[in-house]
Amino acid sequence: MPLSPLDIHNKEFTRGFRGYAEDEVNEFLDQIIKDYEIVLREKKELEEKIKMMSEQMNHYNSLEDTLQKSIVVAQEAAGEVRRNSEKEAKLIVKEAEKNADRIVNDALAKARKITIEIDELKKQSKVFRNRFKMLVEAQLDLLNTGDWDQLLEYDVDLTEIQDHNRKETNEENQNDENAVY
Repeated sequence: MPLSPLDIHNKEFTRGFRGYAEDEVNEFLDQIIKDYEIVLREKKELEEKIKMMSEQMNHYNSLEDTLQKSIVVAQEAAGEVRRNSEKEAKLIVKEAEKNADRIVNDALAKARKITIEIDELKKQSKVFRNRFKMLVEAQLDLLNTGDWDQLLEYDVDLTEIQDHNRKETNEENQNDENAVY
């Protein structure tokens, strides 16, 4: 067992003839006691410091383990998120392609329908044009006939028309009278 400052303080030496000067030995021992007490106090403080640092190191080691596990979990989660994102992106692309195909097919169908309608309108416009042309030509033929010239040459006397109107009026009156009886 190591010496304690109290052991040094209580140590008594036997006196011998022509021994050491007692006061010098006592002073030296007092100095050793003080120094030894300081060394023991420092040793105790260092041991406490080592204990505290050891506890901190254990705490940091467990924290490091936890962080490493967290990093592994985060990497796995990130991988899962990335895989899910890639799957979702593929689904979105497929859906967009389907929509694009549908839109293109709808547009093509509408274009075909419009083309058919345009062709039908062209046919109808040709029929209308031909009929209108035939009508105009028929009217021109009527204008070009000699009947117009005969009408212009036809001379009717006003007295003939008046006589003709009187005859018709008389005939109508007689018919009305015969119908009353």
